[in-house]
Amino acid sequence: MFKKQLTLLTSVLALLIITLGGCKSKYEKLKASNDYAKKYQEAIKYYNQKDYNKALGLFEVLVERYRGRAEAEDLFYYYAFTNYKLKDYTSARYHFKTFADTYPSSTRAEECRFFSAYCYYLDSPIYSLDQENTLKAIEALQLFINLYPKSDRVTEASKLIQNLRDKLETKAYANAKLYLTISDYQSAVIAFNNALRDYPDTKYGEEMEYLTVKAQYLYASHSREEKQEERYTQAVVYADQFNEKYPNSKYGRETKDLAKDSERGIQYAKRIMAQALNDYKLAKKLAEKDSVKTQVPSEKNQQQKIPY
Repeated sequence: MFKKQLTLLTSVLALLIITLGGCKSKYEKLKASNDYAKKYQEAIKYYNQKDYNKALGLFEVLVERYRGRAEAEDLFYYYAFTNYKLKDYTSARYHFKTFADTYPSSTRAEECRFFSAYCYYLDSPIYSLDQENTLKAIEALQLFINLYPKSDRVTEASKLIQNLRDKLETKAYANAKLYLTISDYQSAVIAFNNALRDYPDTKYGEEMEYLTVKAQYLYASHSREEKQEERYTQAVVYADQFNEKYPNSKYGRETKDLAKDSERGIQYAKRIMAQALNDYKLAKKLAEKDSVKTQVPSEKNQQQKIPY
C-alpha cells in the first residue's frame, strides 16, 4: 500500500514538473521567436492578467521592433505602466515622460505626464536623506499643473506638492536643530533663519523662533569678549521679537530668561573690555584666548562668578 502511494506521489510530482517546465519553455520559445504579432498579443494578455514580469520580458523585446509604427503608442503606454506596476519607478518615470514627449497629442499624454511626476514623488526618500528627487518631483508636478491647468488631477498634484514641501520643511527644521545639538551655534542661527524665511507658515515656526533666541545666546556666550556685546544684543532683539509675536508661548519664560542673561552678558562684555583698555596683561590674555569661552552665568546659576 505504501509503495503504491509513493509511486502515485512520484508520478504527480513528475507531472507537475513536466507541466511547469512546459509552460516555461512555451514562454521562452515565444520570447525568442520572430512572431512579433503573437508576442504583442501575449504581452497584453500577461499585463491584463497582472503577470507583469512576463509582460515586461516581452515588451522589452517589442519596443525597438515597433518604434515608429502605428502599434507603438499602445505598446509604449503598456510598457511604462508595466514598469510602474513592478515598482521600478526610475524606469517608469522615464518611459512615462518619453511617451508624453513623443505623443503630446495623445489622449494618454496627460495621464503619462502625471505619472512621470508621481514616480518622482514615490521615489522621494525620508526627510533625513538627500532630497534631490523631492525637488524634481515638485518641479515635475508643477510642470504638469502648468501644462494641464484644467485637468482633474490638478487637485491631487497640488496635494502631492504640499506633501513634498512639508518634507523639505521638516528637513530644514531637523538640520537646524542638529547644528544646535552639535554646538555649532552660529550655523544653527543661520539655519533657523533660513528655514523661517523659506517656510514662513511652518508648523515649527514658534519653536524655531525660540531656538533662534537660544542659539544666538549660546553663540554670544561662547564668543570672545570683544564679540559678545554685539552678539548678545542680537539675542535680545530675537527675544523681544519672539515675546511680541508669541505673548502666551510655552517658551515665553525661557525666552525672557535668555533676554535677561543676554543683558547681563552685555554688561559683562562692556566691563571687561573697558578693563582691557587699561590693563595690558588682561588685553593680552583676552587676545590669546581660544575662541570657545565659558558661558556667562545666568541668574539661575548664581554659584558661578563672573571672573572680571
